[in-house]
Amino acid sequence: MSRDLHELGLLEAAEALARKAISSVELVQALLDRSAALNPSLNALTWVDADAVLAAARAADAARVAGDARPLLGAPMAIKDLLNVQGQPCTAGSNILKGYVAPYDATVIARLRAAGCLFVSRTNTDEFAMGGSTETSAYGTTRNPWDLERVPGGSSGGSAAAVAARLAPAALASDTGGSIRQPAAFCGVTGLKPTYGRVSRYGCVAFASSLDQVGPIARTVEDVTAVYQVIAGLDPHDSTTSARPVEDALPGVRAATNLKGLTLGLPRDYFVEGLDAEVETLTRAAVETCRELGANVVDVDLPHSRYGIACYYILAPAEASANLARYDGVRYGFRAPAEDLQEMYEQTRSLGFGAEVKRRVILGTYVLSSGFHDAYYLRAQKIRTLIRRDFDRVFETCDAIIGPVTPTAAFRIGEKNADPVQMYLGDIFTVNVNLAGLCGLSVPCGFTPSGLPAGLHIAGPAFADARILEIGAAYQHATDWHVKPPEI
Repeated sequence: MSRDLHELGLLEAAEALARKAISSVELVQALLDRSAALNPSLNALTWVDADAVLAAARAADAARVAGDARPLLGAPMAIKDLLNVQGQPCTAGSNILKGYVAPYDATVIARLRAAGCLFVSRTNTDEFAMGGSTETSAYGTTRNPWDLERVPGGSSGGSAAAVAARLAPAALASDTGGSIRQPAAFCGVTGLKPTYGRVSRYGCVAFASSLDQVGPIARTVEDVTAVYQVIAGLDPHDSTTSARPVEDALPGVRAATNLKGLTLGLPRDYFVEGLDAEVETLTRAAVETCRELGANVVDVDLPHSRYGIACYYILAPAEASANLARYDGVRYGFRAPAEDLQEMYEQTRSLGFGAEVKRRVILGTYVLSSGFHDAYYLRAQKIRTLIRRDFDRVFETCDAIIGPVTPTAAFRIGEKNADPVQMYLGDIFTVNVNLAGLCGLSVPCGFTPSGLPAGLHIAGPAFADARILEIGAAYQHATDWHVKPPEI
């Protein structure tokens, strides 16, 4: 082929493999070579086993010769270090899981493996997915391929940076309050947060169980859709997954050329103080493109969205405090030496958890404690219901909502570490989608004058994943922001 193999997107690579224009071994080796050259600067990958993935690639090539025609056979993906892949370390970016090797595949991994995918590397993450910059990882900070002095976003910054830098054609990630969409916007790639219950969480290290959702990051909506359709669907291991059939969205995504007949809501509440002027300009230009594609764009109100961050940072830490109680040094991972059991618990958690995780566990324990449960946790649940009702009301007349993904472009490393609240406010446009259990998509929509990417956020009703993917695809078919690579 005339193109460098690392430049191939997921479906491009799969089609080239099916035609036998390239081999899986050649493709994997190209990605391993690029990762070896660039990852020391990016720190996007936390683990690579070249021998294992090359052996898997050889097996895929042999299977194809023997007549195996699975469409993703031999296609490589990177996996966020939050998802269990049998035989690989799974540390959630934390010292407390140091030494843990997954004994089983997460459901999403098992489904991708059954589809023929290879898992070429593991990607960096904020510790236990708690962060918006991938600076809290025990492996150190990941850097943005567009500017190595800036963050890639978080918590899935490693996955977004790896896809943007062409270390992998696609990656799996997770989104609890914006952790797929925000880094996708910061790194100029495409990311989908599926509807809650659409994709199994079994085998994904838990942060906040009523908010977490696994989803894909890739360069195009088409590639994201291809991964989504493999991983979505009912899973008996996860009782929150829906039995609703998974739609075949790929034909509609490939055919999407306009937005005629669709009404898109533009929330007044998102264009407020704190939204960077450059990001606002790019977002409004993307909205105009949607109008030119035939969409009817109307102003809408989401009056309770202003309470989303406060609501999220009560509910998510409360769930985290319960989920992270299992990391005590007894069964797996790091164990601190101690004279007795109580000291072992204390030292293991003190030394194993980082500062941000401790902050959220303490906050979550506080809001669940006697005397404060009704004042904080119960009230936040009521606000969550009001936020969901706002969306329900808008979706009575609108097919989807569009707006900015983030209030700013990627910020400098270390810029917000001294003020956690400023870091949390970076999710102001994304957390409400998680609180309401909706689907959300980030697609690149331009660059600031300093060359930093920005993203357009497309949010839809629950189980309207195919609809927002088609909207995003129509936008991408009319623009070329998503094809521009960083000069790294």
